[in-house]
Amino acid sequence: MSLTSDPPATRAVVKEPVVGPELVVVPVRHPWRWVAVAVTAVLLIQFVHGLVTNPGWEWDVFAAFFTTQTVLRAVWVTLQLTFYGTALGFAIGIVLAFMRLSASPFLRSVAFGYIWAFRSIPLIVQLLFWFNLAYLYKELSIGIPFGPSFLSFDTMGLVGEMSAAVLGLALHQAAYAAEIVRGGVLAVDEGQLQAAASLGIPRLRQVRRIVLPQAMRSILPNAANEIISLFKGTSIVSVMAIGELFYQVQVVYGRNGRVVPLLMVATAWYVLLTTALSVVQHYVERHYAKGSVR
Repeated sequence: MSLTSDPPATRAVVKEPVVGPELVVVPVRHPWRWVAVAVTAVLLIQFVHGLVTNPGWEWDVFAAFFTTQTVLRAVWVTLQLTFYGTALGFAIGIVLAFMRLSASPFLRSVAFGYIWAFRSIPLIVQLLFWFNLAYLYKELSIGIPFGPSFLSFDTMGLVGEMSAAVLGLALHQAAYAAEIVRGGVLAVDEGQLQAAASLGIPRLRQVRRIVLPQAMRSILPNAANEIISLFKGTSIVSVMAIGELFYQVQVVYGRNGRVVPLLMVATAWYVLLTTALSVVQHYVERHYAKGSVR
């Protein structure tokens, strides 16, 4: 009889980790970045110091005129011109954009001709044309073309100073708005429209529920720039003696000779209202960015 013993249990061999020399992390140095920061800070401090200490700015005159009734009424007129010009301009621009995207060569040609003409003619010329419409056309008639008219309008009372300014700004803005909207629509994938058409979704609903919500992501930044440009560009209607902000400031400093502080009044209002428009733009963009970014 032989005696046998069980084989010894296999022992797990644990290897000790090899510890090498510690790595020293050296941060990247940016000496020129700090130099640029220091130079910029010094320049800003000097600029602010000059604004505060230079008596030529006449901040007491600025404070006296910043919230006067004349200036506040002028700010309201400027806001009205911006609102009506933007609303009418983008309404016409949307129609022109879809005309340019139409399959009809005639509609494409008409839209292209409109955009070409109103982008080529300076805004001040357009405003003066509408302001002097009564000189060119004494009355406008509705009736059979080249035949008898049924209804006539006196252009002298039909197009006043404010309506001429709104009309000129809106028609000018429409040409740029059309290209902004067209670019946003073209940015939407064509396959989505094909999928919607295969599901039997009506064309108008495709545009309203599929195309425009996605196109707004491309339209909004450029549209906001155009609205801000129009807001500041309303100062050009001062050639028509309309009491907007810049015109009223010119009237006031023409009387008292305080040019710099009155110009700063206009500048401060433009900066404040442009900042407000930028804040609105941020929240509208964030609303339409849902689902595309975190």
